[in-house]
Amino acid sequence: MITIRRSADRGFADHGWLKSFHTFSFADYHDPAHMGFGNLRVINEDRIAPGTGFGTHGHRDMEIVSYVLDGALAHKDSMGQAAAILPGEVQRMTAGTGVRHSEFNHAQGSATHFLQIWLLPAAGGLAPGYEQKAFSDADKRGRLRLVAAPGGVDGAVTLHADASIRVGLFDGAEAATLALPAGRKTWVHVARGAITANGQALQAGDAIGLVDEPLLTLEKGTGAEVLVFDLAT
Repeated sequence: MITIRRSADRGFADHGWLKSFHTFSFADYHDPAHMGFGNLRVINEDRIAPGTGFGTHGHRDMEIVSYVLDGALAHKDSMGQAAAILPGEVQRMTAGTGVRHSEFNHAQGSATHFLQIWLLPAAGGLAPGYEQKAFSDADKRGRLRLVAAPGGVDGAVTLHADASIRVGLFDGAEAATLALPAGRKTWVHVARGAITANGQALQAGDAIGLVDEPLLTLEKGTGAEVLVFDLAT
């Protein structure tokens, strides 16, 4: 079964300094039909205006992944971490028993464009944690590179959730296939460009959910950057 989630159907919030599209229900956007997919709870496509950002705030019992598309995201948290997250880097923060953090765009001339992703953890009450790794465009070109997974296999960022994330870049004749394990869910999010996934033409911001499908096929990309989530049901 394939479910299509078009970009234009997502929730949207304009706070002036922040423009955010919500794939699933979040904050003031509530849609009972889109509360998440498996243990994937949030995909927010955020654009932070120059010189602004999220002030210090708290989270608990959530795996939070940030994936920057353009610009830079300045992160600071109660664990003592302070880092800039750049395009091609994947940051994972385990909120666990509680963490406070801030995220800012300190640039004066350009917006920071990134994906904020929340996954339900495999267990509650984990110790807070942080990890950040860079993945080159060459490593993602024409293939699906594992960037986040339990145990940090294949050099991926470690996820404390029954889920994994792959990222691929596709243009022209570049294509990839991925066998989908039975009893799992798969979510495909197009971060930018255009691509065909299992015969469905998708544009930036579009997504598809796959259940009981044996294979994912990505082809006919035009400047496409795609995230693929393997998820517990």
